[in-house]
Amino acid sequence: MKDFSVNGLSPRQFLVLAYETAARIGWDVGYISETGIIAHTAKDFFSRSAEIKISSGNGIGTIQSASVSGEMIDGGRNKENVDDFLDGFEELKSFFSQDEIEQKYEELKTNIVAPEEDLFKKPPATVTEQISGFFFIFKPRRGFFVTPILIDLNVLIFILMVVSDVSFLLPDNQSLLNWGANFRPLTLEGEWWRLITNCFLHIGIVHLLMNMFALLYIGALLEPYLGKIRFISAYLLTGIAASVASLWWNELTISAGASGAIFGMYGVFLAMLTTDLIEKKVRNALLSSIGIFVAYNLIFGLKGTIENAANFSGLNGGIDNAAHIGGLLCGLVIGYAFVPGLKKPRQGQWALATIGLLSVAIIGLSFFIYQKTPNDMGVYNQKMKQFAAIEEKALTVFTLPANTSNDKILAEINNRGLAYWNQDLKLVQSFKELNLPPAIKTQNQLLKAYCELRIKSYKLLYKAISENTNQYQSQIEDYNQQIEALISEVSGKKQNQ
Repeated sequence: MKDFSVNGLSPRQFLVLAYETAARIGWDVGYISETGIIAHTAKDFFSRSAEIKISSGNGIGTIQSASVSGEMIDGGRNKENVDDFLDGFEELKSFFSQDEIEQKYEELKTNIVAPEEDLFKKPPATVTEQISGFFFIFKPRRGFFVTPILIDLNVLIFILMVVSDVSFLLPDNQSLLNWGANFRPLTLEGEWWRLITNCFLHIGIVHLLMNMFALLYIGALLEPYLGKIRFISAYLLTGIAASVASLWWNELTISAGASGAIFGMYGVFLAMLTTDLIEKKVRNALLSSIGIFVAYNLIFGLKGTIENAANFSGLNGGIDNAAHIGGLLCGLVIGYAFVPGLKKPRQGQWALATIGLLSVAIIGLSFFIYQKTPNDMGVYNQKMKQFAAIEEKALTVFTLPANTSNDKILAEINNRGLAYWNQDLKLVQSFKELNLPPAIKTQNQLLKAYCELRIKSYKLLYKAISENTNQYQSQIEDYNQQIEALISEVSGKKQNQ
């Protein structure tokens, strides 16, 4: 918005000069009142129509140019509109005589709205109207249909999580896993759907708000030009690519959030900005602002990745830069693939063919990576479940009835207890074949010592019963104390992971 002096001009003179200036520039004047006019610029690809409001009052003229079609970056076009108008207005001030102005006013008069319908005289928006305006971003409409649906879906899922007693500020890891977060040991064990569901989960309200603002920003900018089909296809494909990149790079990171897909959409836009699809002046301004946004977030994400590298179990407050980079690179590919079809917008079959080929290629590559990504932790978790089941069987020796004969007890110790503890010991020793984090390897050493102590304890117990003596009791109790200490140590390490 810019004010300028109109001293010496009557309201009629101002109105005529404003209308004639707009017409000579080539704007379409669609609204005229005694106070001012509203015009729209012509539109082409990535240079959509801008709405210009020009009015006067108390010797001051006001001009405001704003992008329409949901644009959030104008590339300096609105400032150019203001400057073009002011230059043209000054030239025309001495061009028309008073008689010519009166004549032109009479020609305009039939199109002037009644005073009570003058938009420039309407009071400021009420609180209710302002609230209604805010919720407008959540309403699908022409040219901005998919983005609000995606925002609504993300917000709805977050609300459902909070209602189900998930933390509003920082959900714990188990809650995220329960709701479908991406986690290699689970995702690679047949739960492939986590590659998609994690894109709609968020790790607290701050994470949600930041991602939704970024989605609104790029969605309002891109969707009007890509259209619904291209936009949603690009969003989902880059989201899957981001999830697969995270899966491949991170062994034990719990990943959730829409940022991978959002980075993908920025990648689509960056690709388009490096072609001649967009006017050079607009392209340079947008390329600079979008490039800075992407670079800053990647560098900030890299810093978070380095800080969290030592935590093998993943931080639910960390930044998954692998997903960001994966989404961005996929978006660049999709953006370049879209360019030929965008240059021929009337050939709808071109767009569908491009989307089809991209879907086959990206999903096919994702499936290949999914199949080839090692899942040692997933295998380890399955073996640990076997360990627990075998351990339970080995401990049934201590649940025998009090009146059980010694022969029966000896048979249970030898045939079940010792046999099962030896099975568990072999299972723990097989963990050496897996590529596991150092902390897990340390825990496995404790499990190995635990099994060996159990075997020693059972052998000594067998000897004491078979010899019918109490002379080994203190040694058995010592073994039991060591076993309890190991159990406490292993439990403590598990809680810290």
